[in-house]
Amino acid sequence: MRIEADRGKCDGIGMCESMAPGFFEVGDDGTVVVLDERPGEDHRQDVAAAVDSCPVLALKLT
Repeated sequence: MRIEADRGKCDGIGMCESMAPGFFEVGDDGTVVVLDERPGEDHRQDVAAAVDSCPVLALKLT
């Protein structure tokens, strides 16, 4: 599993960060920073929920 972020789409709302703070944060420039691009399968549920919560669809799991 790999987290992909389209920083051009990101509005910096921070839903991902609030749902999975170990994997996402809103950087100083106001866009998402992926802290761990390859989380373990044991984190799939939390990371998938955070990805799905993005209102501008800037995140995806591959």
